Parts: sequence; C-alpha cells; structure tokens
Amino acid sequence: MASTNTNPDPPADPQRPAFVPLEANPEVMTALLRRLGLSAALAVHDVYSITEPELLAFVPRPALALLLVFPVSATYEAQRLAEDAAEPEYAGRGEGEPVLWFRQTIRNACGMMGLLHAVGNGPARGFVEPDSTLDKLLKAATPLAPAERSALLEQTPALATAHQEAASRGETAAPDAQDDVDLHYVCFVKTEGGSDGKDGGTLWELDGRRKGPIARGRLGRDEDVLSEKALLWGPLKFLEREGGDLRFSCVALAGALD
Repeated sequence: MASTNTNPDPPADPQRPAFVPLEANPEVMTALLRRLGLSAALAVHDVYSITEPELLAFVPRPALALLLVFPVSATYEAQRLAEDAAEPEYAGRGEGEPVLWFRQTIRNACGMMGLLHAVGNGPARGFVEPDSTLDKLLKAATPLAPAERSALLEQTPALATAHQEAASRGETAAPDAQDDVDLHYVCFVKTEGGSDGKDGGTLWELDGRRKGPIARGRLGRDEDVLSEKALLWGPLKFLEREGGDLRFSCVALAGALD
C-alpha cells in the first residue's frame, strides 16, 4: 500500500496536520458520520459490484453519494494533470455555488474529505442534525473561499478527534499519519435540478486534490449515483483506465437498513 512516487497527498511535514488514513469500512464510516451529526436515517453501505445488477441491489436506493477508493497510478496522474491544466482554480463560495467543495490540505485526509463531500451536498445535506458538529462546520464553510475552508477544517479539533477514533477501529492495521499511501478517495454526488427536482440533476466528481468540483453530466430525475450513466461517467472510467489493478472498492451513502 505504501508508495514513494504516487502518493496523492501533500508532502510529509511534522508542522502540518495529518490524519491516519481511513479504511473504507461502512460500519466505521457510519459511526464517524453519526458522531459528527448525521441522522441515523442514513448509513454507509458496501457496494459489492458496480457491474452486476444483482449485487447492486443490496444497496438501498436512491444512493445519495458514492465513494470510490482507487490506486493513484502514473496513468491516473497524467490524466488528472492534463484535465486540470485546462481549468481555472475554483473560487466558488456562498449559497449560490452548485456544490460545497473542500480543497484537501490535511495529509491522508482523503477519506474524511470524501465523507464531507457526501453529506454536504445533494439530499444528504438535509439529514445533518441541527447544531451538530457537521451542521456548524458546513454552515461555517459555505460563505468561505476554498483556502479559508481548508483552514477551517485544519482548525476544527472535533473533526480530527472523531477521525482519529474512527481510523483506529478499522479491520486492518492503520498506517501512520505521515506514511505515503497510494490509495485515494473520490466522491460522486447528484445535485437536484430545478426547485422541485423535476429536471433531474448533475453528477459531480468531488476530490480535494483537483482544481475544483467537476460536473460529469446530467442525470434524469429517477437516476442516482448508482445508475448506469453515473457509473459509466464515474467509477467505471477509473476501472477502465487502470486495467489490471484490482485495488478498487466502493461504498455508498443511502438509507439505513436498521
């Protein structure tokens, strides 16, 4: 899992904040989100396959967000840099921006970034408990520019504490916060179009390493992040690009089963 040339995070620096990498474990992620203030009506679920309908059927629908964990390869980095080169630095802020996006400045915090993107956008935002840590954080972040949002995350002790506890509960031995890790999280969410949602919505790719949020395409009213089009524009592109590397996994945010 360690790498010296494909680590997606900022360079190791004892003077900068760093998190222990978060395992893609639905139970751990659900507990983390609920501790921060997500309603018990939602939970994180394993996505056992994105190509077999009978396995996708295990996830409650609609799925409100999809988190993909993938290996950061030289092929991916070349594609990312080429796509980002054509885009300006994102400067969105305030209630009018299409999605709430965070730039990642905390080393090895991509799992937390993915979860914040998942609950901070689309219908999931309505399941954040009032006056909770999440509620206060998302409200405080909304009017800020990207650099100020990053500083806010770095200066929120409750976030670091909850993350540390969750990272220690994984099923595998957790790396050190300063370790080089070549696996990365990206989040896909659907934002509703129109005031009544009848116009469908946009599929967004949210990754704190990019220059900003990326609109991947329009989805119909009855399509979610696990619909055929969303999977084709999102995780299946990653799988196709990486060929034989099987270190991919997905989890989805959707209604709780218990």
